[in-house]
Amino acid sequence: MNKQKQQYVTIKGTKDGLTLHLDDTCSFQELLNELDSKLSTNQHGDNDQFVAVHVKVGNRYLSAEQEEELKTIIRKKRHLVVGEIDCNVILKEDALRLKEENEIVSVAKVIRSGQVLHVPGDLLLVGDVNPGGKVIAGGNIFIIGALKGIAHAGYYDNKQAVIAASVMKPSQLRISDIITRANDERDDSTRNEMECAYLNEENQMVIERVQLLSHLRPHLTSLERSN
Repeated sequence: MNKQKQQYVTIKGTKDGLTLHLDDTCSFQELLNELDSKLSTNQHGDNDQFVAVHVKVGNRYLSAEQEEELKTIIRKKRHLVVGEIDCNVILKEDALRLKEENEIVSVAKVIRSGQVLHVPGDLLLVGDVNPGGKVIAGGNIFIIGALKGIAHAGYYDNKQAVIAASVMKPSQLRISDIITRANDERDDSTRNEMECAYLNEENQMVIERVQLLSHLRPHLTSLERSN
């Protein structure tokens, strides 16, 4: 009895299109051959209807050239368009970048006029940001001191980032691409409290007491809420 040939490509239809599960243990060439054969045998879409293809390659690392080969085979088939390619493997450089973007950098200094402090992740600054000084973070900014210069949080388009300071008197606040200038008409009665800036659901900059931060961004704190 002939042993059944192992299947390297599994095609599943979903409400969003097709999902291709590609074996991560066979050779890449074997994978390409079977993918080309199966996509040629199975007809997808009709008339002018296009089908999105989601590709899952598991624990196989794909070079840019290999990824393009996969896309080319799929695109050559009528009515198929490549949606995304999911891979469980990332380069060491990418892993280090992700680590940097998710860690808190602690700095104790005064940011003076003309100085810029830029960190990839969250920033905890113990010190003031003087007028003309600027702090930038890929994540959140927490300042134990006076913010009188410029603060830019969520630098990599993170609209969930926040800016908090013991004294909130900035010349400019920016979260992702949303910017607000200093408002000299703000009520000074709240300025003796630590405050935080965030973007609401309408993408508008709002400044509140920092005590509200656990409710505004619950993922930032592990403090238990009282019922």
